[in-house]
Amino acid sequence: MARVSQAHLDARRRQILDGAARCFARKGFHGTSMQDVLHEVGLSAGAVYRYFSGKDDLIAAIAGEAVGSVRQAFEEAARVSPSPTPDVLIGRVTRTLFSGESRGMDRRAYAGLIVQVWSETLRSERLAATLGEAYEGLRLAWAELVEVYREAGILAADMPSDHVARTLIATAQGFIVQLALFGDAAPEVLENGLRGLMSMDLQKIS
Repeated sequence: MARVSQAHLDARRRQILDGAARCFARKGFHGTSMQDVLHEVGLSAGAVYRYFSGKDDLIAAIAGEAVGSVRQAFEEAARVSPSPTPDVLIGRVTRTLFSGESRGMDRRAYAGLIVQVWSETLRSERLAATLGEAYEGLRLAWAELVEVYREAGILAADMPSDHVARTLIATAQGFIVQLALFGDAAPEVLENGLRGLMSMDLQKIS
């Protein structure tokens, strides 16, 4: 019997994950059955169960990838030198995350899948641990970036780095939610809005 290559195994696993992700995006995690997934990917139950023990295993794998893609987008945007200002940084994150189609889904559908992952962590300790670990790493990495702003003299010395990092992350999360719910969010809108807020003359307000 011919030995199946690792490349073939990886491609089959990718096929199953992408098909399941499309199903979850259309019908939700709990509205999707394993029969839906089997029909979507065009494989037998035995072929799918060779890679995943069931729907919860599929959800965990997709959630891990979704969280990883968000973190990767943040890290790639922050890796540029010299460090971009927050408006440019968040624009790069959202463009990287939603460039082209992902798993055969449009931007809004993929954003909806990410939001589903976030909500699923409220009931799943397994997913909550995955998301918590990714968020903690992301928060610490971005706190370091905020220190670069401080060293460059463009951020007040008494401003907590962690607070700024959390706000930047929340801005990107809010963009994803708007895109998922309303479909009209665009990176340039986020950039322009942040740039406007950054240009406010607070002395005139006080």
